[in-house]
Amino acid sequence: MAVVLDPVLNAEETPRRVRFTRDAVDHLLNLGAFAGQRFELISGDLIDKMGQNPPHAYALNLLMRYLVRLFGIERIRCQSPIEVADVDREYSYPEPDLVVMSAANREYALRHPHGTEITLLVEVADTTSHFDRTVKSNLYARAGVPEYWVLDVSRRLLYLYRHPVNGQYSSLVKTTPAESVSPEAMPEAARVVSDLLPPLNG
Repeated sequence: MAVVLDPVLNAEETPRRVRFTRDAVDHLLNLGAFAGQRFELISGDLIDKMGQNPPHAYALNLLMRYLVRLFGIERIRCQSPIEVADVDREYSYPEPDLVVMSAANREYALRHPHGTEITLLVEVADTTSHFDRTVKSNLYARAGVPEYWVLDVSRRLLYLYRHPVNGQYSSLVKTTPAESVSPEAMPEAARVVSDLLPPLNG
């Protein structure tokens, strides 16, 4: 008996990807879709904001306590949306892990801060490090965020992106647990990277 194999799809036959817009997502939310789910819209894709594993949650708490001591609780936003550049706004609505705002503006009761109104933005990564260091890095650079950190919990590294120029960061520093870092806005407040990471032995 002959076996008929399905033909291999070429590029023209590959199913098309659906890109969501912010308006479409808002409409679906109003209809009750995604109830009980957390996600963010990045370049037209709905990115699942999975529940935090213990190391991720632990590192996020350490970072938040560090930044609150430096800048005050009024300037800190945790896992809340920001506005991106006009060119990205239709298809992207990110919710970074931590944001230090330039000022505690009362307008944020009516709108989210723009990238140019942010002093420092931080993402804590475990399985999403590459995505955070590529797609999100460029998204935040185009938005004008002056400084962006990616804390890679799995590899125990901290990536510091600074000085956005033409939609990309012109400076990238990769730091190890033994090195010290500080926000550019607070250069005197250095902290050893290992102090921002969960302990190796739990």
